Formats: sequence, C-alpha cells, structure tokens
Amino acid sequence: MKWKQYRIKTTTAAEDLLSSLLEDLGVEGVLIEDNIPITEQDLAQMFIDIIPEGEPDRGEAWLSFYLEETAGEEELLTNIRNGIAALKENGVDVGEAEITVTQTDDADWQDNWKEFFHSFYIEDMLIHPSWEAEENEKGGITISIDPGISFGTGKHETTQLCIRALREYVKEGASVLDLGCGSGILSIVSSKLGAGVVRGTDIDPDCITSVEENYVRNDLAFSKDDFFVGNLISDTWLQEKVQTGAYDVVAANILADVIIPMAKEMPACMKDGGILIASGIIDTKEEAVKEAIEAAGLKILSVRHQGEWVGIVATKE
Repeated sequence: MKWKQYRIKTTTAAEDLLSSLLEDLGVEGVLIEDNIPITEQDLAQMFIDIIPEGEPDRGEAWLSFYLEETAGEEELLTNIRNGIAALKENGVDVGEAEITVTQTDDADWQDNWKEFFHSFYIEDMLIHPSWEAEENEKGGITISIDPGISFGTGKHETTQLCIRALREYVKEGASVLDLGCGSGILSIVSSKLGAGVVRGTDIDPDCITSVEENYVRNDLAFSKDDFFVGNLISDTWLQEKVQTGAYDVVAANILADVIIPMAKEMPACMKDGGILIASGIIDTKEEAVKEAIEAAGLKILSVRHQGEWVGIVATKE
C-alpha cells in the first residue's frame, strides 16, 4: 500500500498546539521531532547509558503524519491550513508551517518508527520495541510492542497516564474494555496485570492485526480476548456487544473530541463501581471532557496531568 508522508516545519512553542489541531481534524499518529534537550525526568524513562548529542535547540520542530495515497487528502489539508492560519491570527508563532509531501509504503512506515522508539520504564514496568531484546533490571512486568502501521508504543504522555491508572485499578480477574485499542498496549498491560477478560475496539481494521501480533510477542492468548472493529458512538451492533454493564475498568485513550460524544455511551459498559480511565486529552479541552463525563452520570475521582496532556479517572456509582 502506498502512503504519503506530510511534514510541517514549525516552532517548539507551537508543536503541541499544532499536534492537537491535527488530531482534532482526524490525523492519527503525529511524529514530533525537535532538539529540545533531554531532561532528567526524560532520562529516567529511557533505557540508555549515554545521552546522545544532538543539534542545538533553535526552537524549531517538525511534525510528520501519514495518509493513504487514495485518502482524498485535499479537504483535510485545506482544514489544516485554515487551522494554522487561525493559530497565527491568535498570536501563536507557528514558524514557516509549510506542508511538504513525500511518498512511502508500508515497509518505510514501519521502519521509520524504529528510529525513534527505544526501551523505557514506567516505574518498574519495562516497555521495549520488538526489535530490541531487553531484560527488566527493575524486576517488574516486561512488555514488547511493535506499533507497525498502528499506533501506541506507550511513550506518549497520554498512554503513560492510562498505564499508571491501570496499575492502580486493574485487579486480579478484572474485566477490562479498551476503547480505541490501537496497537493493543493497554489491553496487554491489563492482561499482564492480571485481568481475567479483556475486550477492545477500534475503527481501524489494521489495529486488530497489530493487537494480535503484539499479543503473540507477549506470550498472551489472543483467542482468550475479543476485539472488534467499529464505532461505539454510531454502530448499534457494537453497542450490543460491549454495552453489557460487565466491565470493572473501561480505558479510552482516544481524543477529547471523540471522548466527549462517546461519554454518554460509556456508563452502559461499566459495572456499578466500575472505573473509567480517559486520556488523549489536551489540557485546553480538560473542562469540556470533564463536563461530558459528569453529564453521563459518572463521578470524577481524579484528574492527572503530564506535560500538556490530561488523564481523568471516574466511577459509576
């Protein structure tokens, strides 16, 4: 399959806002490249002995994303340009913000990830790419992930917020629903934490393939769990499958603009006393997501921040 890679040169000050704009417009998987120096906190999460020396930080950043060659991308590109213009009008320094395009294919897509994804820890949990064999020196759970043409390595702040919440709320034998499962990382974490039943959904059929491959990498029985392609907001058949009030934990690491309309569907998936873990939320949309979750009848237990991203934990009383 042929893909087009789009690359936008911007500023480090605007990279998160521009990334959020792309995600709000439906772009899944934005790669951010910059030369911001590695902090001690970043270093603590990386499995390296020597800090690599990069170019000096000049405040420049590059955002890349991929679209299928047949995707009819002109309307999307127009919306992106309009969004960039709106940021400029609001005083955001977006830099050049020109969009360049190159052609690639599935093999290039998968190989590009390998340059940027390396082993790291979340507390004592080691997450490493499938092409790097690593031993967990901290004695905790080890997870091997290959995003392939799906998304989700655990490196992004939103996924880490979810993983930390899963560690707190997934108990032995728990039932878990992973909405927007991507590469399957949250499903795999749940299984490794002792979940008895895991179900996942995603709108992209390729994600289910990635989930199965990653289950095999982690010596988990894919046949034990169920994964469905569909949209919980609009697909009545999927609602019938998962809105059974059967889940101790529902995880939704998606986007704020998806979580907001989906919130009203989530309580039907949860047991009384069940937990919702929601992330993928840029901080500018925190209040809107909280309002949607509360309007659905759920009680917010905690709101956690990592960088400019937000994780919300709520319960069905």
